[in-house]
Amino acid sequence: MTATARNRQDAPVTSAAPTRAGRLRYVILAMLFVVTTVNYADRSTLSIAGDTMQQDLGISSGELGLLFSAFSWSYLIAQIPGGWLLDRFGSKKVYGAAIFLWSVFTMAQGAIGFFSGAAVVLLFILRFVVGFAEAPSFPGNSRIVAAWFPTKERGFASALFNSAQYFATVAFAPLMGWLVTALGWEHVFTVIGGVGVVLAVIWTRVIHPPRSHPRMTDAELDHIGAGGALIDMDSSAPTESHAGRDGGLRHLRTLLTNRNMLGIFIGQYFINTITWFFLTWFPVYLVQERGMSILEAGFVASLPALCGFTGGVLGGYLSDLLARRGVSLTVARKIPVITGLLLSTTIMICNYVTASWLVVLIMSVAFFGKGLGALGWAVIGDVAPKQIAGLAGGVFNAFGAVAGIVTPLVVGYLIDATGSFDLALAFVSVCAALAVLSYAVIVKDIRRLDLDELVPTDAPRSSQTV
Repeated sequence: MTATARNRQDAPVTSAAPTRAGRLRYVILAMLFVVTTVNYADRSTLSIAGDTMQQDLGISSGELGLLFSAFSWSYLIAQIPGGWLLDRFGSKKVYGAAIFLWSVFTMAQGAIGFFSGAAVVLLFILRFVVGFAEAPSFPGNSRIVAAWFPTKERGFASALFNSAQYFATVAFAPLMGWLVTALGWEHVFTVIGGVGVVLAVIWTRVIHPPRSHPRMTDAELDHIGAGGALIDMDSSAPTESHAGRDGGLRHLRTLLTNRNMLGIFIGQYFINTITWFFLTWFPVYLVQERGMSILEAGFVASLPALCGFTGGVLGGYLSDLLARRGVSLTVARKIPVITGLLLSTTIMICNYVTASWLVVLIMSVAFFGKGLGALGWAVIGDVAPKQIAGLAGGVFNAFGAVAGIVTPLVVGYLIDATGSFDLALAFVSVCAALAVLSYAVIVKDIRRLDLDELVPTDAPRSSQTV
């Protein structure tokens, strides 16, 4: 730690004019965006290489669906342990180690061709451990943004790193398609994994807690601290809030029986069904159902992803704009969500068209709609009781992870049973419609809930406070 950084440990946080504040926090945000982009590129490696791997290694569609789901099994299991590690050891160390580990495990997947007899088992294991390693990623993003950004800037920062999931396909799908065609499917894993290893090294140089960052200025530290940034998040000892977080587990049942919370959780499950179809089976669909080459599929897959990226940024902007103009928060959130998810139901029209350009257009509209309607993290932030916001967010993320397990399996077995993607696309379309119903029918007013509203009426009143 530099002398300047040490001196800041005891420096008071005072307000400063925003014009005097530095912009180091946007360097941190750019790093989060790049890391999350590579994170999602790692997740989608199998979807780009999957068709060629099926032919080379004799993997059935059902087995490929199982492999697609392996990541989400461990990702779901590791959500709470990953969050605990971040709180215990800090974002820089835990997240940096996670980047390195998931990248090494990704590179290792390029070697399974040497073990063709056990390829499915080994690949399942490697995808499983990648899911474990990536579990701290989004909680880590959230913690770093909370530490570096004042409250009034935090919404944009969160939306930007979340949009990286779409940008990953735009940036890497063409590259991965070219790698399969020019060098072989093995190099999709080795190259993307190698990028992550390099990124892990860069992470150690760029990411620091705000007070100890060697490039932090007093003006910027004052600005973000006065604005509500949790600048001492990783430098303070465990507090009573950690114990309170464990006690909050008692409220799990009450979260799951509250109408609004349950509607939001269910909506996230169905929204993530659309996400995981695009992340896993969409490139395979382009090759097997539409007769495109792997290289063509890599480029074509980037177009709907670009539309999803655009929709994601636009959805947040429109929702905030409506709220600033006096529209109720309920209407401001529901308009983009319902409109976007209705657009996503159009994916089933692909079953009735033959022209490839029409398929790409329809998929682009569907993915734009999904991005427009993916305001779940904003909604959960609007309604979760402040005393158990962490628990509510964990349950919310768990519902999304379950969709990542179920969707690849269901789609894979539907393809095996019918020999086409027709029912698979119908399945995704129905899930989009059910997400619409969740927000239109189950979720009522979008407002901050009080913990007392969630506690059952027969519970002892003494247990209703946290």
